[in-house]
Amino acid sequence: MISTEQDLKEKIRIIADFPKKGISFKDITPLLIDPYSFNEAANSFEEYYINHNITKICGIESRGFLLGSVLANKFNAGFVPIRKAGKLPYETYRTEYELEYGTDTIEIHKDAIEENDIVLIHDDLLATGGTMNAAIQLINEFFRPKKVYVSFIIELSELEGRNKLPISNENIFSLLQY
Repeated sequence: MISTEQDLKEKIRIIADFPKKGISFKDITPLLIDPYSFNEAANSFEEYYINHNITKICGIESRGFLLGSVLANKFNAGFVPIRKAGKLPYETYRTEYELEYGTDTIEIHKDAIEENDIVLIHDDLLATGGTMNAAIQLINEFFRPKKVYVSFIIELSELEGRNKLPISNENIFSLLQY
């Protein structure tokens, strides 16, 4: 039995006032715990990207690693972690980006992506777009792959993060929208 978007949404736990008052946190843990729902989510991404010839999947720390590595396996693609500063052991490229209260930095290994790669950058959630924007810029600035796509399990549409990404709308896919 194939899950509908509503079936998968029922596996997302909503936690009020986390991590701070006024935030309605979308917790993907119940979806991950249920092997059927986790598999259905992975299969939905596989179905969407099956003809895109993806060669590298970049997962953004930390929840982008969870489904990103599964997708790399499904596409027989390499998995590339994008991590917070100081977490990768080899030579890295880095970019700093603005947060609501301050800045953060993400890094990627210098040998992670090649010119002919077709890259899918995956994260669990698209809110304001800050982290994904930084990841796209990091990859495009230092590697210039053939093509870049981005994907999310959840998109918070009302925050319009999609409109802030330096990538065509047709190259963005979100499994669930809120």
